[in-house]
Amino acid sequence: MGHRYTAVLWNRQKKIYDLVILLAIFLYLLLFILTARFLSPGITGETMVIRATGSLALLMLHVILSIGPLCRLNRRFLPLLYNRRHLGVSMFVIAAIHGVFSVLQFHSLGNVNPLVSVFASNQDYDSLHNFPFQTLGFLGLTIFFLMAATSHDFWLANLGPRFWKTLHMMVYVAYGLIIMHVMLGIVQSEPSVILVTLLGAGFLWISGLHLWAGFKEAAADREKSLDRRGYVLVGELGQIPENGAVTVVVNGEKVAVFRYDGKLSAISNVCKHQNGPLGEGKIVDGCVTCPWHGYQYLPHNGCSPPPFTEKVATYDVLLEEEKVYLNPKPYPEGTTRNPAIIRQN
Repeated sequence: MGHRYTAVLWNRQKKIYDLVILLAIFLYLLLFILTARFLSPGITGETMVIRATGSLALLMLHVILSIGPLCRLNRRFLPLLYNRRHLGVSMFVIAAIHGVFSVLQFHSLGNVNPLVSVFASNQDYDSLHNFPFQTLGFLGLTIFFLMAATSHDFWLANLGPRFWKTLHMMVYVAYGLIIMHVMLGIVQSEPSVILVTLLGAGFLWISGLHLWAGFKEAAADREKSLDRRGYVLVGELGQIPENGAVTVVVNGEKVAVFRYDGKLSAISNVCKHQNGPLGEGKIVDGCVTCPWHGYQYLPHNGCSPPPFTEKVATYDVLLEEEKVYLNPKPYPEGTTRNPAIIRQN
């Protein structure tokens, strides 16, 4: 977490992460080239680049879309989430190389501008077999470009979290466009049962992961009912880990109840940065630390420590006979509330 914009905070974790990405890209391209030379000795260099970068970008896209649901299912995948934007930008670069070589090879030999030719050379939009699949790829690549160009927090702050998040959720639109681009391209060029099967398996993998994570999240998001005092039962004290939290849904909102230093405090579960789940984070150095990108908040008042200015809503917590209760009425963001004290036996 930083209060000034810098290009990249090159800490040790990011260096290792990016080195692994680059090494994996190099090994994949090397393996692809060697395999292609063995299976198709007459393949041209341009075709080699197009196929290698296209398949690599598609594989990276599946990895990127897997990270989110995997983190919801198992916290051990969270380290992959911290620097997912680096992987996304790398994927765009690979996809852009694929796009540039494709346009140059198939649309630069005539007297029409290559980019115009992409849209004008084939307009059989009413034909499934001859559908202009390259248009779909171009549109998908455009979305990836917008996401890569706005990946820095400068754009998040200036575009606003809601607009920025909406823009980056278009990755699923781009994924659909790319799947259709590849599928229709295979049908028109080199029909292959193996390639279609792999593509279908990838789509089922992504869909299945998201549905699994969604069902798990829905089961945990059941609304708690109020008792006669207007409180909701969070659970037993022993269910809340030290320096951790449990979450509860009240009035359609998720609230995180944290246990720390013999006290209990509750704040909104939604981080102000990218709506990250604060309840899945831990208290580090006295601050609730978002597991996504490290934004921090004081548990008793929901305020970020100076010089940061982010604030979240706070709630009252009650402890009775080892049972934890929550008042579902939120206080304005940044309001100090006295923690519930855990009495030692």
